Parts: sequence; structure tokens; C-alpha cells
Amino acid sequence: MHTKTLTWLFFLLLLFSVSLCDPRTSEAGLYCGTLKPPQNTNFIPNFVEEMESLSELINKHQWGTHFVNSTPPMYGLAQCFNDLSHTDCLLCYAASRTEIPRCLPSVSARIFLDGCFLRYDNYSFYSEVSTPAVICGEQHAADKPEFAENLAEVIGIVKRSAAENGGFGVGQVKGEVYALGQCWKTVSADGCRECLDKGGEALRGCRSKREGKALNAGCYFRYSTYKFYNDHSEAKHEHGLSENRGIIIAIVLAAVAFTMLSLFAAYAGYAKLVQIKKERSNLGLVSISINKYSSLSFKYETLEKATDYFKSSRKIGEGGGGSVFKGTLPNGETVAVKRLFYNTRQWVDEFFNEVNLISGIQHKRLVKLLGCSIQGPESLLVYEYVPNRSLDQFLFDKNNDQILNWKQRFNIIVGTAEGIEYLHEGSEVRIIHRDIKSSNVLLDENLSPKIADFGLARCFASDKSHLSTGIAGTLGYMAPEYLVQGQLTEKADVYSFGVLVLEIVSGMRNSSFKQEHSDSGSLLHKVWKHYRENELVDAVDPCLRDHEFLAKEASNVLQIGLLCTQASVALRPSMAEVVLMLKANKERDIPIPNQPPFLNATTLEQASSRSFVSNALTKVETTDTSSESSSTPSSVNMGHISTK
Repeated sequence: MHTKTLTWLFFLLLLFSVSLCDPRTSEAGLYCGTLKPPQNTNFIPNFVEEMESLSELINKHQWGTHFVNSTPPMYGLAQCFNDLSHTDCLLCYAASRTEIPRCLPSVSARIFLDGCFLRYDNYSFYSEVSTPAVICGEQHAADKPEFAENLAEVIGIVKRSAAENGGFGVGQVKGEVYALGQCWKTVSADGCRECLDKGGEALRGCRSKREGKALNAGCYFRYSTYKFYNDHSEAKHEHGLSENRGIIIAIVLAAVAFTMLSLFAAYAGYAKLVQIKKERSNLGLVSISINKYSSLSFKYETLEKATDYFKSSRKIGEGGGGSVFKGTLPNGETVAVKRLFYNTRQWVDEFFNEVNLISGIQHKRLVKLLGCSIQGPESLLVYEYVPNRSLDQFLFDKNNDQILNWKQRFNIIVGTAEGIEYLHEGSEVRIIHRDIKSSNVLLDENLSPKIADFGLARCFASDKSHLSTGIAGTLGYMAPEYLVQGQLTEKADVYSFGVLVLEIVSGMRNSSFKQEHSDSGSLLHKVWKHYRENELVDAVDPCLRDHEFLAKEASNVLQIGLLCTQASVALRPSMAEVVLMLKANKERDIPIPNQPPFLNATTLEQASSRSFVSNALTKVETTDTSSESSSTPSSVNMGHISTK
């Protein structure tokens, strides 16, 4: 049987079984604490023990509390709402237990699902009643004057019902508004009354909406214009039915799906084994690299402490690959710590590239990799700290008052060119960066440039004319032959550098891939138009025209940028030639460029056989066509993302 068919049937069976019940596993709210556990504590094992113990209590009683005597101490509470059946309760708790680890390693977290509640903390919170968080629905209620009155009435009904039924109550008014209130069993009767009073008052603020939820420490209160709960008597009846139903479903699924699942599991197991072997191979290479350069290895705890446990005020940048924090090592050295997102295949690829490609090379125009850590809950890369952050903040950030003068811009262009030249020709292997852009050029205390972020870099063997690979980079900076055909050479970096040059001199961001723009809106088109009219000086940033700058020199640099962005790969100069032209542009004539490609979003349609465009996710995803570079990440960040 075909694998896709098996998978589809499998999910149909799951949907069939789930449709018979409603465990109400929709997430209403997840709240993570900011405090982290002390170093060298068994926090994660304690967390696992807490969740296992609560699971047993939920299975027996549909609620429970548990305490782990540890450092820090751990108090836990899990509870299903009284109207849920036993089966639905177990499903709801399983869903909450799956989601709450998103808060780790925080020592406190609470999650509200529409059918249950789960919390752990480092103090005894069981009797606590707090001011609620309120979530109002998006849809407006029917425009009836009596809706607010009906809402107030049903809130009163639920509060009275809860007082009479041990902290649980439901109610409805005229079939137009339904509500449910549930107090935690650890809260006293007075505490329950106080909690529901606060929640009911908060819900009145949602009276113009069809739904509202009050999420308290101590209780949960919800109303809606449809009946979302089970009556208490129905729940008891449901409890017996759910067990019988579970037996029937189990028998049916076992009989119908055994063969299908066996085949599917065998295939999935084989595929997973292949993937694990491949990823272990990559991870092994990372470990080998770290062992080879033992001086690169940092302890996770050292870097955690250096960044004040990744305090938000220490964050200096964030992008698709991870977040960057400013840190201070025990010896007083200031560093930048990149916290990689661990749970993706892209992590393996980028980490491998950073450690193995960049650790072996050093150049004043490249950000220096100081070390890394793979021993903690996430992987970290440590770089030299570059105080003035990224070039794009100087060029495009309207809140930045410092304007780069012509001399500073020219030095940045030359320095960046020298860095790329070194990658292409100065190291033992040719390295293609693949993501040259303004946010990946950092500026030191003297505003000298350093190229950063080598997660997408690729080695380029000397006997190869190009690599055929899945595309990766930033749209607007990507060479046309690479974007459309996946053919990667060092001239792809030359093209990206050319776009960067035009941005630096003009002060304008390249917008050629923003779908709302036409071809005429792209920076390349504008500069080319000025070149054809022999008015290149008019393309220079107006901020510079009011100050002293060399008009001829600026025009020559723009012409070099156009040379780098020519559609023909063969006509683009090498980076060594670019450096020579930049350094000698006063004494020599710059070659005449051909028209650059005026690419916009419609160009992507030409690559539809290899890719698709998702407007919602703003990514281009492609298949990888290269056996040489099978680990290439299959995504392209659309537009500008500042990663440093």
C-alpha cells in the first residue's frame, strides 16, 4: 500500500476516534516565569518526576498536587474540569503536559486549556487567588441590547452553582449565552467565591464579544454564545460511555489498522533510522571539530552566567537562526553569544558550518569565532563582540541619529570587499558566504566592517565550476542564476556585494522582491536609470550631497556596484578585481557595465518547478538538487532580517 495512502487513512481513523469526544485541548493561555534554576541542579529530572506523579493522580482522581523536595523546590497542580469524562480528562492533561515544557528551564509555568489546568512553581501556591488575565474573543456578539444583561445573569448563575457544587458551575440564559466556572480544589470556599467574583467582573469587559475567558490563579471562568461544556449529569453518563466507547474504538482500530500501521511503522522506522544516522554523522563531525579545537569549547553554565541567564536586556539581535546576547566572561572579556534554535535540522547545518569553516580562518574583516557549547539544553556560539552592531541600523534605522559620511561608507565598502575576497581566495578552501547583506556586516568601534553569520556558507572545491544546491539566502541580494537554477558560484557573493554597494552609497534599501513594487521600484533599476542618463551622482544619498564628498569617486563606486550585479555570471568581476578597482578608482577607468536583471516577485514564477512562494510565511522553500550539499537548509528568508 502506498505510504501517502497509509498516512491519510491513519489520520482519518484518528479523526474518527477524536470526533466522538471533546477533551477541549485548545490552549487558552501559557505563562512562563522568568526565574531560572541555579547551576548544577537536577531541575529537568525533577520536572519529569513531577509530571509523572501528577499523571498518576489525574488518572485516579482527575486532579492532584505533588511536591518534589529539591533545590529549587517544585510544587505542582493539575486538574480537569468537572464536566470532562475520564478519557477526555486524560487527553487534556496529556496535551497540557506536552505544551508546558516550552517554558523550560523556567522554575515556574502555568497553562490553561479549555478543559484542564496545569501549573508548577517553586513555592506553595495552592491557596493563591490572583487578578485574572482576560482573553476576549475576536468576533463581535450579536448587536442586541440585552446581551450584556444576559451575560451578567449567566455569570451570577455560575457563581451560585459553583458555591453549591464544590467549586464547579455551569449555566445558560435563553439559549444565547453559556458559561462555566471551575475553582481549583486546593482553594477554600471563600477563595473560590473571591476568584469567581474577580473573573466574572473581568468577563463583563468582553460583553461586546461572543466569547471571553478569565484565567486566574485559583479558577477559570468562561462564557460563549454556544454550548461548549457538558452538563454535570451528562459528564457522569459520559464517563461510563467513554470507557465503553474507548474499548469499541480500540477493537475497531486494532482490527482495521493493524496491518496498515505495521507497514507504515516499518517504513517510518526505516526512514527515521536513515535520518538519525545522517544527523548523528553531522553531530559527530561537530563533536570531532570541537575536540580538534579544544580551546573552542565553553561550558554552558559559563555562558549562561555571562549573559545574566540570557536576560532580555542583554539581547542585541534576533533572526531566523537564533538570538544574540551580549556577555561578559569571567576574565572580563566582552563577547556576543548566539543562542541557536536547537530543534531543527537547520541547527545541525549552521552549527557545523560555523564551527568547522570559520574556526580555522582569521581575518580582520571577518567576525572571529571564539568558541561554542553543545553540552547544555541548547547550543551556543561565542563571537568577538562588535560594539556598533550592524550596518543596516546606520543606513535604514530612522531612530539612529548618526549618519555615515562618505569616507566612512567608502571604507566600509572596501573593507567588506576585502573580507569576501579573503573567503574566496585567501583561505585554504574557497568559501561562499551566501548571505552577504547589510545586517550581516557589523561595525567595530572605529566603524570598520566585519562580515558575520556564516551559517549558510558553503565550501567550494577548486575543481568545481559550480554547486547545484537548494537556494538559501535573502531575497533581493540573491543572484538570478542561483535563485532560478540553484547554481552557486563565488559570483553569487559578488552579486550580493554589488547590491550592498548600491545600498550603502544611495542610502536606499533594495526593494526588488517586495511584491507590491514593480520593476521600476527596485534600487537596481533606479541606479541603472541614473547611469544611462549620465547622472550617477543623483543616485547618491541626499544626506551626503549636503556635505563634502567626492562626486567622481562616489559615481565610480556605484558603477562598480552595477558591474557586480550584471545578469551574466561571466561578466561580473572577481572580488580581487573589485578590491583593485575600489582602491584605484581615481587613477583608472571603470569598465562599462551591462544592464542588471530587474528581478521582482514575478520572477519567482519561473522557478515554480523547484519552489513555491508562501505569502503567509514569507519564505521560499526549495528542494535540494545536490548530492554534494545535501545538508543545505531549504528555506530563504524573504526581505530583511537583522540577525546581529
